[in-house]
Amino acid sequence: MKKLGFVFSSAPHGSASGREGLDAVLSTSNYSEDLVLMFVGDGVMQLLAGQSPDTVLCRDYISTFKMLSLCDVEEIYICKDSLTERGLLDAPLIIDAQVVSTDEITAQLGQCAKVLNF
Repeated sequence: MKKLGFVFSSAPHGSASGREGLDAVLSTSNYSEDLVLMFVGDGVMQLLAGQSPDTVLCRDYISTFKMLSLCDVEEIYICKDSLTERGLLDAPLIIDAQVVSTDEITAQLGQCAKVLNF
């Protein structure tokens, strides 16, 4: 069975995109175990630890990413190039994610039957 891919490419708290993507992943995890999450571009900031969304009057959904392990979502990739471009390569992340090259992200995308971008 082919996997269902979720790509997070937008920064948190600037729009509802990240929160909606996380909700979609958590909902879909009830029906499928073949999920792949990829964080690219500004989406890598979704996983940064120590955020304070309340200072910009936003809901703290970032901590909900910790629920992924309870939902058996294990394939989580974060783009090394995107982290490097933003000076975040050594920044602490809220969950364990495999830091991989752009080529590996592309390979993972190729294994997905459908890809949803948030």
